[in-house]
Amino acid sequence: MKSKVNEIAISYSGSLKTNLLPKITSSRCAAELAFEQWNKNNIELQETFKIILLNNANKIKGIYEVSNGGITGTLVDVRILFAVVLKSLTTAIILLHNHPSGTLRPSEADKSLTRKIKNAAAFFDVKVLDHIIISPDGNYFSFADNGIL
Repeated sequence: MKSKVNEIAISYSGSLKTNLLPKITSSRCAAELAFEQWNKNNIELQETFKIILLNNANKIKGIYEVSNGGITGTLVDVRILFAVVLKSLTTAIILLHNHPSGTLRPSEADKSLTRKIKNAAAFFDVKVLDHIIISPDGNYFSFADNGIL
């Protein structure tokens, strides 16, 4: 008897040519881009975690929303995060999340998650360039700029 199994297909399609992709040159550049792309209707209501996917020249391949949570936190499944990173052949990432309260100080949970993702990324030769927290008013906190990456 012949067994049947599901076939899994992995794909990534980019429509912009590499020379047209925007480049990240600083934490401010990444934070401004993140704030532009954020849904302003819920930035004050619930915490969301996203990643900026970058190529080797720090040009943006895309932004992916990893999780959308509650008022004081969101659950990030690192396996899903890395499924996207590996599927898109990304070489560097910037972690992003918002604090609906407007507080820019990273929590211990934020720091712990950053370490966990950075350790996993090292295994795949993917660089974690920064973790940026944005607030509803457009201010931001950069882990890299503050020496805690």
